[in-house]
Amino acid sequence: MSIKFGILFIAFCGLLCVGMGQEKVFPGIMDFGKYETLLQGKRVALAANQTSVVTTYDWVGERKNEPALSSHTLDFLRTKGVHVVKVFCPEHGFRGDADAGENIGDYTDQRTGLPVVSLYGKKKKPAPEDLAGVDVVIFDMQDVGVRFYTYISTLHYLMEACAENDCRLLLMDRPNPNAFYVDGPVLDLKYRSFVGMHPVPVVYGMTIGEYAMMINGEGWLNDGKRCDLTVIRCRNWKREMVVALPCRPSPNLPDEVSVLLYPSVCFFEGTVVSEGRGTATPFQVFGHPDLTDMPYRFIPESIPGMSKNPKCLGKVCYGMDLREEFNEVKEGKKLRLDWLMTAYRNYTGKDAFFTPFFEKLAGTSGLREAIVAGKSETEIRKMWQTGLEHFKIVRAKYLLY
Repeated sequence: MSIKFGILFIAFCGLLCVGMGQEKVFPGIMDFGKYETLLQGKRVALAANQTSVVTTYDWVGERKNEPALSSHTLDFLRTKGVHVVKVFCPEHGFRGDADAGENIGDYTDQRTGLPVVSLYGKKKKPAPEDLAGVDVVIFDMQDVGVRFYTYISTLHYLMEACAENDCRLLLMDRPNPNAFYVDGPVLDLKYRSFVGMHPVPVVYGMTIGEYAMMINGEGWLNDGKRCDLTVIRCRNWKREMVVALPCRPSPNLPDEVSVLLYPSVCFFEGTVVSEGRGTATPFQVFGHPDLTDMPYRFIPESIPGMSKNPKCLGKVCYGMDLREEFNEVKEGKKLRLDWLMTAYRNYTGKDAFFTPFFEKLAGTSGLREAIVAGKSETEIRKMWQTGLEHFKIVRAKYLLY
C-alpha cells in the first residue's frame, strides 16, 4: 500500500464518520463544569507539558488550523479563575523542547512567573516540600499508550506523592492513539525501571485515566497506598477511533505515522541500530552502516530540540523506510517484530547487536534470547500469550470507554 493511498484511505474513513454524524472528541479538560466545584478555593499544581492543549480532537484528514492550538491548559485554568500555584513537568520539559533523556532542572516559567518543578532531573517524584501548600494536583498530558513512554511513570510518582501528602489528584483524560490493541510481553519486575514500572504489556490499550485507576486499584503505589484520584473522562471517544493528535506528544513523535509505528520501532533503542532519530522521520525508519544489503538509506544529523547526538551521527545508514506500514499496524492490531528480527539477521556482528537497555524496553530477557536462538515470530508470540491474557482480565476492571 502506498503512503498516498494510505493517507487518502484514513482521510476518507474520517470524513465518512463525520458525514454519519460522528461528534468531535473532547478531552476531559474541556468539560470544566464537571470539575469546577473540586477546585473552588483550592491551591492547584498542574502537571503538564506542550501536549496540554484545550482543543477537540479531529478525525485524521480533518486537521485543525494552527490558531486552534493557542489555548494551553495552564492559560485555560487561569482564565477560569483557578488558583494555580506551580507547575510540574515530565521528560522533555514543560514546553516539550528537551531531548529524550535530557535532565531538566527547576526554573520559573517566563510567561506566567510560576515555579516549574522538574520531574525528570534530580528527582522523578515530588518531595513533600513541593506539595506543601497544594490542595489539588491536575494531571493533563497526552499519552501514546506504550509502556516505555515515560509519562505514565511520572504519573505513578505523582500519584504516590499525592497519596503520601494528602493531595487530591484530578486527571484530565485524553484519547490514546494506540488503544485499539493490546500486545507484547508483560514486564517482569526484575527489569523494572523508569521506562517500565508495572506488570503490563508493551501496548496496554488504555487511556491514561484508565491506567491511573489500574495503578490505584492494583496496589502498585508504595506500601499499597491509594491516591485520592478523580478521572474526568473524554467525551465522544471510543477505543477504535482514528483521531489526529492536536500536537506532537514529544519531539521525536511528529505525526500519526510515528505514533503508530513507535511501539514496534522503539525496540531499536535497545540495539546499535538507529531508530531514525536525527532525521525528519524518527521512529518511521531504521538503519545502520553495516546493513548494506537493505534498500533504504539515511544520515542521522544533530537536530536541536529533537536529537542533539543521535545514534550513528553523520554516518550513512542502510535499512528500511516503514512509513507505508502504519496502516498495516492499525489493521493487524499487533506489534511488528519482523523489523527487529530482519535487522538482527542482516547485522554482521551479532554479539554487539543488542545493548543492556533492550531488556528494560522489552521487560524480559526472553525476547532477546528467542531472537538470538532463531525462533520464529509465532514461537515468540506464544511465549507471552499467557501473561497477555491475564493482563486483559485485570485491564477489563478499569475500562471507562
